[in-house]
Amino acid sequence: MKLRVHRYQQISEVLARHGLGFLVGIAGLERWVPFHHGLMGHERRTQPYTNPDHLRLALEELGPTFIKLGQLLSTRPDLLPPPFQTELSKLQDAAPPVAGATIRRLIREELGAGPDEVFADFTLEPLASASIGQAHAATLHDGTPVVVKVRRPDVIPTIEADLDILQNLAVQISRRWDAAADYNLPGIAAEFAQTLRAELDYLQEGRNAERFAHNFAADRGVHIPRVFWETSTSRVLTLERIVGLKVNDLEALDRAGIDRAALAVRSAGTAVKMVFEDGFFHADPHPGNLFIEPGGRIGLIDFGMVGEVNDVLRGQLDVLLSAVARNDPDRLGSALLNLSVTRQPVDRSLLRADMTRFIALYEGRQLSQIEIGPLIVQALALMRTHHLQMPQELAKLVKMMIMAEGIGVELDPRFTLSEVLAPHAKKLLVSRFSPQALARRMAAAGADAAELAVDLPDVLRRVVDNLDTGLEVHLRAAELEPLVGRMERVGNRLVAGMISAALIGGVGALAAGDRDRWGSWEKPLMRAGLGAGGALGAYLIWTSRHTGGSHQ
Repeated sequence: MKLRVHRYQQISEVLARHGLGFLVGIAGLERWVPFHHGLMGHERRTQPYTNPDHLRLALEELGPTFIKLGQLLSTRPDLLPPPFQTELSKLQDAAPPVAGATIRRLIREELGAGPDEVFADFTLEPLASASIGQAHAATLHDGTPVVVKVRRPDVIPTIEADLDILQNLAVQISRRWDAAADYNLPGIAAEFAQTLRAELDYLQEGRNAERFAHNFAADRGVHIPRVFWETSTSRVLTLERIVGLKVNDLEALDRAGIDRAALAVRSAGTAVKMVFEDGFFHADPHPGNLFIEPGGRIGLIDFGMVGEVNDVLRGQLDVLLSAVARNDPDRLGSALLNLSVTRQPVDRSLLRADMTRFIALYEGRQLSQIEIGPLIVQALALMRTHHLQMPQELAKLVKMMIMAEGIGVELDPRFTLSEVLAPHAKKLLVSRFSPQALARRMAAAGADAAELAVDLPDVLRRVVDNLDTGLEVHLRAAELEPLVGRMERVGNRLVAGMISAALIGGVGALAAGDRDRWGSWEKPLMRAGLGAGGALGAYLIWTSRHTGGSHQ
């Protein structure tokens, strides 16, 4: 409790000191701000500090949880405008090293013996020191060079307190700030907490590394370090040491005779394979996590942040690529809606107009001629304009693709990710319309239809029961869209349109309330001339009114 109170006070003071009083207000933190908090908490400079500057400085001062949050937000064009993204991308996850005596104690607590006993050699001076842990060079007794990652002491209580506070602040902001209604801030906070907790668990990172090793077992051009489980726990992780040149050390690569153009294609191909073939990808492939070994083999490290492309996301990407290939603004708009998590009604006509202009920018150009990074940024700017929010896994995927193209361009200015992406995208489109894929979709649609048919008698009986007790109908055109959305699972747009028409007619008849004209409510509604669409429409409206309007 004392830690939480201290962190509330610290967060409030830091935000106020950096002139971010607006955030203090909408987060309900006013009562935590000390009366004398001062106005300056950073180095003075000739050029005035901007709001993005202040936000970055505040997050850096608040420590690892907020640095990680800022790094996440820097990759979310759907949430933040470009000036804030650019500034937050400068956040560095660095920290002073932990004392050698403390490292010795932590290893003894975790592995049952000191580092000098567990390893043939152990260097107390860290290779790198970050906010969550630090890495040390070591050698196993069989002579294998390894890297030992050790989690910083006492980092868990602070991060857990911060995550709890962030969840509470997200709820407060959602209630106090009208603009927050467009975004699921509590959901974003929960997803961030899940991602950060996964990074804290070194056992999970080890399992991630083994999964990548399995996926690339047949690829001699990629090296995933081996995990040594005998000397690994949730707080200590021992991995095979990767030795090589940094992927962005261009002069060293040239001296080593590495073909940078070919390397750009291979590094991007590694990322694309993770997404389109494996469905499991490295979500933080910045240059510090890629090494080029003698001979040109790519070595990957740091597997704490990963993403997955499940069948649902893969299907949504299929539809998106199909819409782009067909230059279809309606389908593209629908694909973006399906990919997003939106909390507000969307003006589909305005979205269609924006999609038409977006497609016109790339019309007539082959995918291999398009720069993926700018295309993604423009698409996400449109999503932000229409208050469409990306789900977490898609955000990770977008971040990874932008990083992959950035590394490729740094290696070879002529490189475009689309050249590597095009064959996979074509394969994905072909597989979408393969007989097997069509059979799976038909089977799924048949199962939905069968389930609907089985449930229909009970549905109609409940409609009859509620009509007997009286039904008040209020219908707005905007309400039709989510109702019809439920029906689209068992039919195409034509069927949904027919249901909409029947729904309007059926509800109009119900609203008229002419019992004599329609006969006894106990008779099947199909005989009454209401029609299946009208009956189901009436039922969906009734359930939406009695279950909070929630239909998935």
